[in-house]
Amino acid sequence: MMVKLPSIWTRAARASRGPAPEHSRAEIAAAAVALADASGLAAVTMRSAAAAIGTAPASLYRYVATRDELVELMADQVYGEYRYAAPEPGRPLASLLRLAHQGRAIYHRHPWLLDIPATGSLPGPNAVAFIEQALAALTGTDLTGPARLETVGLFSGVVRLFAETEISQRRGGRDTAQWQGSLAGYLLGIAADGQHPHLAAALAGQPASDPVPPQALFDRVLTRILTGLLPGR
Repeated sequence: MMVKLPSIWTRAARASRGPAPEHSRAEIAAAAVALADASGLAAVTMRSAAAAIGTAPASLYRYVATRDELVELMADQVYGEYRYAAPEPGRPLASLLRLAHQGRAIYHRHPWLLDIPATGSLPGPNAVAFIEQALAALTGTDLTGPARLETVGLFSGVVRLFAETEISQRRGGRDTAQWQGSLAGYLLGIAADGQHPHLAAALAGQPASDPVPPQALFDRVLTRILTGLLPGR
């Protein structure tokens, strides 16, 4: 049974009758994004968003019915920050890595995105454009349609998880490279007792004083995962 989710994307931006709206969804979303960038997602309320565009809270309900709808607008607004190049024929890995780099940067510019559940709402037009571009990168692979959609979902989830780890460390006042070094040193000490041979083998050749730079680690992890997901690459 298909369940229809409540969403701002399932209704028109304006009524077919009546006066033209004074504000657009894009204007409202941009104002709310600025609030969240400055003070976090919790700072975005119907009242604060209304004040940001210079209207009364009651007037904002002409455009968004709930705060959840406002958050939907915000999430799609930042999806509009992607810049797309034509996918390279026969090189899905390179095309997806370009998208991954942009996605990681978007999370770092707007860390409040991590406070929005990854599932449970419908994608807006900018998010659909991203899905279309990611699927275009898979043109020419042997993946079925459902497998391509699954690949895009897994790919997006890994980018989000990686960014979440980095941002959590930053919020905790930790440098990612320093944390890697501390963790490696700690685990090397444990492995030295001889009771964890598999851990010792995995750590062999990984000196604690030489952590992998975050960008290089990101590329390496994404490449390994995508290599497994893309038949023949």
